[in-house]
Amino acid sequence: MGGYEMNINNKSPRVIVSGGGTGGHIFPAISIANAIRERWPESKILFVGAEDRMEMERVPAAGYNIVGLPVAGFNRKRPLKNIAVVMKLLRSMKKAREIIRDFKPDIAVGVGGYASGPILRAAAAKGVPTLIQEQNSYAGVTNRMLAKQASTICVAYEGMERFFPKEKIVLTGNPCRQDLVISEENKEKGHAFFGLDSQKKTILMVGGSLGARTLNESIIKSLPLLAEKSDVQVIWQCGKYYYTEMLQLQAEGKIPENVKLLDFVTRMEYAYSVADLVISRAGAGSISEFSLLQKAVILVPSPNVAEDHQTKNAQALVEKDAAVMVSDKLASDVLFDVALALVRNDEQRQQLSENIGKLAQHDSAERIVDELEKLISR
Repeated sequence: MGGYEMNINNKSPRVIVSGGGTGGHIFPAISIANAIRERWPESKILFVGAEDRMEMERVPAAGYNIVGLPVAGFNRKRPLKNIAVVMKLLRSMKKAREIIRDFKPDIAVGVGGYASGPILRAAAAKGVPTLIQEQNSYAGVTNRMLAKQASTICVAYEGMERFFPKEKIVLTGNPCRQDLVISEENKEKGHAFFGLDSQKKTILMVGGSLGARTLNESIIKSLPLLAEKSDVQVIWQCGKYYYTEMLQLQAEGKIPENVKLLDFVTRMEYAYSVADLVISRAGAGSISEFSLLQKAVILVPSPNVAEDHQTKNAQALVEKDAAVMVSDKLASDVLFDVALALVRNDEQRQQLSENIGKLAQHDSAERIVDELEKLISR
């Protein structure tokens, strides 16, 4: 273990961070890397991602080096396609072994997603300690497979012993954007920024950076209803995929004055500060933000994610009376009826806000780095 001792004394551990595929995996990975760099400015950090996924752009933009593996997910609907997937996996495993041999990490961190499987296996086989971070209340396949070899497993929800060995679990929460501050000043600036009336209740609807078809369909169906509600206004982030289509509706005069259409919200701190109620998908990262910011929220879980984990994330909050859930199937019929009733019910919103706040985990990235430090100094 002399090598580890030497590095930690030098304050320059060599760390591999792997995983990705979605923003929900990439954002925590970058947050963890930033916290490592803050603690050990001399550390060497290498990301390992999947060749054709969004991490190959997002990670370099955040200032880190990344190597891609040719790994891909299994196709459950078209089994014949999996011959190519197996070949890619074998190539990825070989490349992962080469990366471990050449980079010589002191520790490897996996955040879930295709790429973390081969690289954490290769690291563990060489005796390198590994830490996995599971964002969801229902653990992903890759992390469940890696749990046996992992040294430490950082989780965001209680009750994760049903997936992982209890003695390895540490409750740290999910790393979130640190720049999100709700304040009266940001509220004032937000009203001006979005062109809102400070006397009206505000609903913020976000479907992720690409948008969410169900949420967009739900609001389109409710535009006549919203036009009648003079005491409520909506910030509608439709996502860049749908923006052109929605601009057409605006050109036709179908979007009322009290609905502000945006492809993407650039100032989330303003949007959260003005929002009395948020409507969102139930991704783990978003839920962590709502908890830290104590936001009353209606969750519409996406049905298009592995193992339906968004529904499980949402249910974990509903059980604690910390959120309201509307299923994707029912959303276009009932979402805005539920939202309008809730935005006017101050007492219920206050209760939801207090309860979701109790679930917040603060300083998650730093707490994960504490666990890394323990492993390295062993």
